[in-house]
Amino acid sequence: MKAGLTLVLASGNAHKAEEFRALVSASGLAVTIATAKEFGGMPAVEEDTGTFAGNARKKARALRERLAGNPAWILADDSGLCVEALGGEPGVESAYYAGAVGDAAANRRKLLESLRAVPEGKRQAYFYCLLFLLGPDGAERLHEGRCDGRLIGAERGSGGFGYDSLFVPDGFDRTLAELTSDEKNRISHRGRAWRSLVAAL
Repeated sequence: MKAGLTLVLASGNAHKAEEFRALVSASGLAVTIATAKEFGGMPAVEEDTGTFAGNARKKARALRERLAGNPAWILADDSGLCVEALGGEPGVESAYYAGAVGDAAANRRKLLESLRAVPEGKRQAYFYCLLFLLGPDGAERLHEGRCDGRLIGAERGSGGFGYDSLFVPDGFDRTLAELTSDEKNRISHRGRAWRSLVAAL
């Protein structure tokens, strides 16, 4: 892949698109992040592989079918929050932990309920991100990133999305939702996976 090309994000999540555009800007690469919405929308994909890599690959390939004939590279992201005291949950099911896909508030409520009996000192967790890059020739590249931290008992902050308001990254006393966009992107799982991808270019 060369700078100057377009990456089409295999996601309908506007927050992810914003983060990737900020990461591209910080990297200095002449890369444009387009969204699936610009190409007719993201096809419905059942994320049932049980792995981050499998889900990301499935999303990328579904969008590739929709873009048949288009030489764009496709970037799929599958990420989630893994809580040690919960055996790694919600993990690959982070987006639909409470049932309905996209109900972030319900997911946070369920997580807090699941942690009710877990002592504060035992709430270690990490965010994990798997980036799957699919080329027009079928070439596949995988890059991963991880951000370790702990969970708190009540939401704090108005930034970010998903579980950010409950997660305090190691080395900080603020949640991801309380950090600036630049601070978050420097340490986040997605930021680290993106820099791994950039280094490979």
